[in-house]
Amino acid sequence: MKKTLLTVTGLCISTSAFSGGYRVALQGQQALGMGHTGVAMSESAEVVFFNPAAMSFLESDSNITAGITLISGDTEYQNQQTNTSAKTDNPIGTPVGLYYTKKYDDKFHFGLGLYTPYGNTVEWPTDWAGSHLVNNIELKAIYIQPTVSYKINDKYSVGLGLSYISGDVEFNRNLNTSTVDANGDRSNVTVKAEGVSDWNFNLGFLAKPTDELSVGVSYRSEATMEARNEPATFSNIPGSLQSTFTSPTTFNADLVLPAEITVGVAYDLDSKTILAFDITRTQWSAYESLDIDFGNGQSSINARNYSDSNVYRFGAQHALNDAIVLRGGIYFDKTPVEAGYFAPETPRNDSIGLTAGGSYAVNKQLDLDFSLLVLMFEEFNGSYDHIINSDGSTSSFGGDYLSSVITLGFGVNYKF
Repeated sequence: MKKTLLTVTGLCISTSAFSGGYRVALQGQQALGMGHTGVAMSESAEVVFFNPAAMSFLESDSNITAGITLISGDTEYQNQQTNTSAKTDNPIGTPVGLYYTKKYDDKFHFGLGLYTPYGNTVEWPTDWAGSHLVNNIELKAIYIQPTVSYKINDKYSVGLGLSYISGDVEFNRNLNTSTVDANGDRSNVTVKAEGVSDWNFNLGFLAKPTDELSVGVSYRSEATMEARNEPATFSNIPGSLQSTFTSPTTFNADLVLPAEITVGVAYDLDSKTILAFDITRTQWSAYESLDIDFGNGQSSINARNYSDSNVYRFGAQHALNDAIVLRGGIYFDKTPVEAGYFAPETPRNDSIGLTAGGSYAVNKQLDLDFSLLVLMFEEFNGSYDHIINSDGSTSSFGGDYLSSVITLGFGVNYKF
């Protein structure tokens, strides 16, 4: 039997408006306050994520850093030609990070990180104009990363982290813009996967050629989350199509988490002020398509064709006194989404992030951290031009999109 082509756009993805595609760049409160710079810094246990090699240059024998970030964001859609509009109603996102480092001897440090670099929820109104692409989607991914660093000498160190990744996803969309059951309810499909997993690694290098200058490099490898025989449910299917869209069934799909490399420098202007600059190159070109095979004989071909993209980050830190440290930063994030591939689960263009933050030293061991991010997008007109219809033809969906994001983060840093 010939397979019917569906368009289950957006499975396993969407964090609304973060870091190029669906990456949430909120892995440390101190780093986020400085424009999310960190690859050349060695201030706290956050280095487990940003650059494992920097563990070798932490001053304390042991460090624990923990933080949580509150994300408030939404996207507005409008098509002036069809006079339709919609706005997401997203719950508050709460990515977390927990990091621990321990000095073993003068050469070796060990660490452990638990963090969530992918994950958020996007909810569009049910049966909105783009409901045949996405109604709602929720993604959670957690990384558990044991880490080791080796101090070659007083100027150079290397580090390696091996991450176990586990993720959950739930996604719903309508089958198309017109199919309804006998009660007039729109036909839809829901897919859900839990405990999808893979491994990747984080390799780091840090150099301190002078007392004032630090240079860092970090490479995070690609991972692929493979959903196999996970549950899928077709609902409100009219009687004439129930033999085609049998339910419940299963689905198979792969989602690429792209590799990225970051190079950065940090410079101590004086004993109180540090400047930092990072550039991250993310290999989004690995995300060519999202193809889904259902156990009932249906399939979905969803072209993405993302392009590699860069993020440029600038940050500064200044100690007002022994108790208070202030931070600020800015970053420029170029979208990997090419024209004609703007789908409503990641309807974003280039962005500018403004950040601020600070720390308060309760005592010599305990610091309280906070961060603020305002992510700004220009309104843009975009479309997804590769919807494959049941007869094999293609169609488009597009309009004007405007996204906004604000995050507020809190953390603690304990040194002993």
